[in-house]
Amino acid sequence: MSKKLKRIPKFKSEKQEREFWQKVDSTEYVDYAKMESVRFPNLKLTSKPITIRLPESLVEKIKIEAHRSDIPYQSLIKQTLAQKFARI
Repeated sequence: MSKKLKRIPKFKSEKQEREFWQKVDSTEYVDYAKMESVRFPNLKLTSKPITIRLPESLVEKIKIEAHRSDIPYQSLIKQTLAQKFARI
């Protein structure tokens, strides 16, 4: 017998939806046994690769902080830049 799933609420923003899914157990809303694999072959990247030269000592400090935060160091760099420039 399958478990009765809760209804997924309507969200006013992506932020509200993200906060909701971080707080709840998704298995109460989604039956993962019925999931299907989906591919998006024509999906374009929304980020642009860049090359930047940084002092080795700075890269090492970034890697140490990223390790403490348990995230890839390039993600830490992106987060830091996004936070800095979100105020502009």
